[in-house]
Amino acid sequence: MSENHLSDLRFDSLQLHESIQAGIRDAGFEFCTPIQASTLPIALKPSDVAGQAQTGTGKTAAFLIAAFQRLMSNQGAVPEGKKQPRLFALAPTRELALQIAKDAEVLGKHTGLTVGLAYGGTDYEKQRKHLAEGVDLLIGTPGRIIDFFKQGVFKLDQVQVAILDEADRMFDLGFIKDIRYLLRRLPPPEQRLNMLFSATLSQRVMELAYEHMNEPELIRIEPERVTADKVRQAIFYPANEHKLPLLIGLIREIGDVRTMVFVNMKREAEKVQDYLVANDIHAAVISGDVPQNKRQRMLAEFQEGKLRVLIGTDVASRGLHIEDVEYVINYDLPQDPEDYVHRIGRTARAGASGNALSMACETYAVALPDIETYIGFKIPFANYDPEALPELVKPKPRKRKPQSGRGGRSGGSRSGGGRSGGAKRSHQGRR
Repeated sequence: MSENHLSDLRFDSLQLHESIQAGIRDAGFEFCTPIQASTLPIALKPSDVAGQAQTGTGKTAAFLIAAFQRLMSNQGAVPEGKKQPRLFALAPTRELALQIAKDAEVLGKHTGLTVGLAYGGTDYEKQRKHLAEGVDLLIGTPGRIIDFFKQGVFKLDQVQVAILDEADRMFDLGFIKDIRYLLRRLPPPEQRLNMLFSATLSQRVMELAYEHMNEPELIRIEPERVTADKVRQAIFYPANEHKLPLLIGLIREIGDVRTMVFVNMKREAEKVQDYLVANDIHAAVISGDVPQNKRQRMLAEFQEGKLRVLIGTDVASRGLHIEDVEYVINYDLPQDPEDYVHRIGRTARAGASGNALSMACETYAVALPDIETYIGFKIPFANYDPEALPELVKPKPRKRKPQSGRGGRSGGSRSGGGRSGGAKRSHQGRR
């Protein structure tokens, strides 16, 4: 974490339980980030907070530290009998739920508080058994939590802290009815600490906050700067038939660094993967219907540097905490400007620098004006020479099983790393 990304507020100056301070030291934190410095003093009063900050700026640690302090200060208020959740945290995706739980394990290591996860896709009986034994922190996605709640696996009437993370994304994914169902099963808002954090706070999110929170204080960190300053952005204007050669040329030119490629449709993601693999670039697709154990293995390989390129649809743009993603490439421009911000937010996290390259092709260039209006500036133009684009090896056709629903699963990938034939480009933009 770079020094200029931090505030002057030290964690050890906050009135926190010693077990929480020990977890903060274990995490290597010394100074608060701006969102932590602005929200922690409020939440520690305790008062409700609705916070907005760019992705990767420490929102998770902010709400976890405040939540742990609330729980440790109210240990005597725990009823006798089976342990029930006292912290309730909702996330829009399983990856984000897993990351919150991972951070909670580190920061809460010395508190003695137990963490339980509830998310779809895998480990149903394992999750159910663990939650039935009793946990202090319940973290998960709305559907699986409702499933277990209706079965009576746990109760929600002892919750002292309620957290909504990436609430805007929950609206996008159609979870709002589920969220309201769960929030109405909690103790009244004035009897709990409520925290809502997101990279964007829309009007509909604020309506949710005022409906289910107790007069929250709104904190915005540099809202006029929607994208991180240290993301070097550039945009190409390729013909549709040039997109794949340009992408492969760019990846070869970039070299062996951690790169994420975003597309709009799963079938297109599979096509991109097939071409990358056929041209000796180790790549894999992460999308909503990839089995959870495979997703976790794929993310681990990408984090460890064993997987060179991760291709994702917008489900992969939220909730992934991956260190040192140096390049994000928008193979397709997203149709929602907020998705552009969340995609490129996978790089330049926690004060680091990064690069975001986008293609305004014939199909999706129509989305560019709205994106530039939303971020507040024109993305710098980048040239490429069509004559310098590499000749591509065509992949073998996929063997697809007949299906009645969505398209087939993503195929496998093989390793490689050729770098020749890079596309010539020049960036004219902010540094």
